[in-house]
Amino acid sequence: MSPLRSVELHCHLDGSVRLTTIAELARQQGISLARPVEQLATVGPGRRSLVHYISAIDVALEVLQTPEALSRAATELVQDWHADGVVHGEVRFAPELHTRRGLPVREVIDAVATGLQNGSRATGVSTSLILSCMRPSDPKRTWQVVEEAAVHHAVVGIDIAGPELGVPLLPHAPAFRSGKAAGLRITVHAGEADGARRVWEAVDELGAERIGHGVRSSTDPALVKRLAEDRITLELCPTSNVQTGAVPSTHQHPVERFRMAGVPVSISTDARTVSQVTLRSEFELLEREFGWTARTWADTQLSALSAAFLDEARRTRLASRMHTD
Repeated sequence: MSPLRSVELHCHLDGSVRLTTIAELARQQGISLARPVEQLATVGPGRRSLVHYISAIDVALEVLQTPEALSRAATELVQDWHADGVVHGEVRFAPELHTRRGLPVREVIDAVATGLQNGSRATGVSTSLILSCMRPSDPKRTWQVVEEAAVHHAVVGIDIAGPELGVPLLPHAPAFRSGKAAGLRITVHAGEADGARRVWEAVDELGAERIGHGVRSSTDPALVKRLAEDRITLELCPTSNVQTGAVPSTHQHPVERFRMAGVPVSISTDARTVSQVTLRSEFELLEREFGWTARTWADTQLSALSAAFLDEARRTRLASRMHTD
């Protein structure tokens, strides 16, 4: 039985644009696609690395350079969440990647916020917006994103993403600490392509209260204990974690080890289009591989709701919806 109500904490906007929308926007904008959109925007078989995974987002970035395109993509994501049984969804994206045609960062954020609001009004799905910084970027850009996030009414948190292996995280720490002091919530991509030490850095130096992926934390018992004791949630994305090479196979995914150790876990898609998955299909995967039941899923979703970047009044209302919808 597929779950009916879910919470998604880790979903990239530019990796979740409908294939038909990418193709239509490309035609409208006069962009010629080198290959069929299905080949460009999804992960091909046998390509298992984070770099290859990220490259599948490039075609969506090409067309998401106008306010109209950004708003449309955000609204359609909320619609897709609704179809997938999502009660609350948190979307993240990197504003700097949408300024190639001169669109100011503030307008980029406004466009996505408007799209989310429109989708939420039409479907009833609750949404939160997280701004991502990019690891390879100059820390000055990180400061700019953090400053914009701190003053934008629709933004609740910040993240850092992009290639991990060999790309330092610590230069971005001062900006993240400043953002946390300003009231922003913190999630950090770490322990996906690099080792457990990056998760330690994310928690101790950047103030992360959630970790994007973090699967390699399983190699460090002291870190697992820390995550459990401090209730630091791992945003796990089983299919994506295999596709990026973070884990060798679904059967070897550490999700059950984390759960048994008391580490809070959530299940997300990462990039719905790139991975060609939904939360329903992720549940079915976990059901096959680890014997998850509807009760396992429901418990995990309540854990995800507890970790969501929400005020307590809104969290309470959503908890009621998850029990009664």
